[in-house]
Amino acid sequence: MLKLSNVSAGYDGNHVIHDISLYLPKGESLCILGPNSCGKTTLLRTIAGLIPSDGSILLEGREIGGMKRGEIAKKIAVMSQISQVNFPFTVYETVMMSRYQHRKKTLFGKNSSKDLEVVENCLKRTDLLDIRNKEIDCLSGGQIQRVFLAQTLVQEPELILLDEPTNHLDIKHQLELISYLNEWSMEEGHAVIGVLHDINLAMRLSENMLFMKEGRIKGKGHVNELINTPFLEAIYDTDIVGFMVDSFRRWNTFDDIHFLSIKRKA
Repeated sequence: MLKLSNVSAGYDGNHVIHDISLYLPKGESLCILGPNSCGKTTLLRTIAGLIPSDGSILLEGREIGGMKRGEIAKKIAVMSQISQVNFPFTVYETVMMSRYQHRKKTLFGKNSSKDLEVVENCLKRTDLLDIRNKEIDCLSGGQIQRVFLAQTLVQEPELILLDEPTNHLDIKHQLELISYLNEWSMEEGHAVIGVLHDINLAMRLSENMLFMKEGRIKGKGHVNELINTPFLEAIYDTDIVGFMVDSFRRWNTFDDIHFLSIKRKA
């Protein structure tokens, strides 16, 4: 589906990412991780064709640089961090607007039966049917998150690019979003590339990892090959594994305390 060969890109003539090569077949997902300012978002924007680049980016065998914006948008959808919304459209109207690349107005300006069907299905799969007529600026953060996901799905992309979509969500809604995306990615021909800070969430989304530092790939492969103390310490300049193990021990302690308290009551 997607192949990058020696891709470098950046802003104002200065490269932020350097010599990036990767291959993502259909039906697979990939998580991109690394410290702040290592080039993760720039890589996503490059894949989406939003910034110029050197090297080769092939989407289903075609150079992205030679494709029209509308062609790319029908194949790739980007879901970014949730930001504040201040417009009075309903959930239904908001999702339908994101159908613009496919919409073909019928006689008298009505949406086609295909558009109506796709929007309805996306509202259903993101559990938004019961609030379809509610204005989006009145929604909770978790509901807005689902609207943004529906906006992404309604484009019927083959590849979804995630740019820290869980940053402003609580744990419940983070897990829900990852669950929705896992269901979608298991469907035939779909793929997800996610930029995430949280390694635990990343492992829930995909077992395929790509770690970056200072604009370059420092490691890529299966999670079992990369999650180890020396490698992660070199990436983040801190003992990530030690922190995780210590946290796990603390949670186990809470579990033991809870168990003992139940046993005493019995």
